[in-house]
Amino acid sequence: MGKFFSILKCKCPNCNKGDMFINKGNIFLFKMPEMNKRCENCNFKFEKETGFFFGAMFVSYALGAAEMIASLVLFWYLVDLSPLIVFSIIAIIAVISSTFNFRLSRSIWTHIFYKN
Repeated sequence: MGKFFSILKCKCPNCNKGDMFINKGNIFLFKMPEMNKRCENCNFKFEKETGFFFGAMFVSYALGAAEMIASLVLFWYLVDLSPLIVFSIIAIIAVISSTFNFRLSRSIWTHIFYKN
């Protein structure tokens, strides 16, 4: 499995087999994703130090901003919807994608700082 798919599937950066998350979370049930402390396959520790995932917030911000800008361009300029409807769509997309962005940003952050 390539690095790109390992990041998308939230797999361990060391073995590319173990899952980083116990569950995916569900925004509609107000459940955030729960992360494993270590890989169940190779025992790789995901959190290097206290506060390691602070930087993942910036990755999450970039993902959210990219989704919102893409939605704005699509629905306002290409589909030509009213500003209120576009704002509502963007807000709904932001809420629905929040758990996905949380998982993906932590996966990206962990893979960035993994050294073979």
